[in-house]
This record gives sequence, structure tokens and C-alpha cells, in this order.
Amino acid sequence: MNADKQLATLLAIEAIKQLKYAYLRHLDLKEWDEVAALFTPDVISTYSDGKHSYHGREAVMAFLSGALSHKRVVTKHQVHHPEITFDENLTAARGIWYLTDAVINTMSRDVSKHFCIAGTAFYDERYVKTVDGWKISSIGYKRVYEETVTRNLEQVLQYKSRFLGDFDLV
Repeated sequence: MNADKQLATLLAIEAIKQLKYAYLRHLDLKEWDEVAALFTPDVISTYSDGKHSYHGREAVMAFLSGALSHKRVVTKHQVHHPEITFDENLTAARGIWYLTDAVINTMSRDVSKHFCIAGTAFYDERYVKTVDGWKISSIGYKRVYEETVTRNLEQVLQYKSRFLGDFDLV
């Protein structure tokens, strides 16, 4: 590989990293229009080992926003250890990422039904280079583990959430 191609590859890797990081930030902040803008119109999702499979931006977004929009559902998604490979022309790519995630769900009025989820998984994604930059064309993950526990309020010293108005929303 010549120096120009090496540089182009490194720049493409960085652009895809930025795309993934933006996806996670917008997802956890419930910024649905921004998440949607990162997908191709024909995106395919296979979340939770394919349990939540959808085709098309509208269907994927309906699932994500439906599952995560409630102000009493708070999420944390972090990825690391990216493995990014490209086609010969640097116009399509595959990314595998190690995911660590957590969910706090306090939607129910019955405090005994509040729960937390923690887990890890491997995202396996496809990307395409468009006139607007890199976009996600396929997204999904396979779980390594997922643990759901009852949220014991006696162990919670303090809980604040941006979505409950505890922080400045500006």
C-alpha cells in the first residue's frame, strides 16, 4: 500500500470512529433526529443477536426512540477496541467494536419494578461513504453477557438525570 492510500485509510478510520462516537452520544442524549442522520435510508439493524431486527431508517428509529425515549430510561453506551476494514476503493467498510452498556429504568410507579441492566456485546456494523460522509448502513450486536438486577433504592445515595431536569439542559 502506497503512502497516499495509507493516509486515506487512516483518515477513513478516524472518520468512522467519529461517526460511531456521535451515534453513541446522540443515542444516550435521546437526540433522535441526529441519530437518524447517521444512518443510510436503507439501514438494517440486528440488535440483541437479531432479536430487534428492522429494515429502513424509519423502522430502526421507531424502535430506538420507542424503547429509549422515556425520561425515566437512562442509558450509557461505550465502545472501544475498533477493528475497521475497508473495500479496495475505501467506499465501504466493516467495523467491529466492543460495547459496554448500562440501562437504568425507573418507568414504573411501582418502585419494586425498577431495574438496571449491565452488559457487554460486540457491535458488527457496515458503513458506506456518501457525498455527506460516512453513514451506517448496517448495525447490530451480539451479546457476551447481560445482567438485569432489581434497583434497590436503599443502596442508591443520590440519583440525578438530565431528563428529569436535574441538570441544565442548555
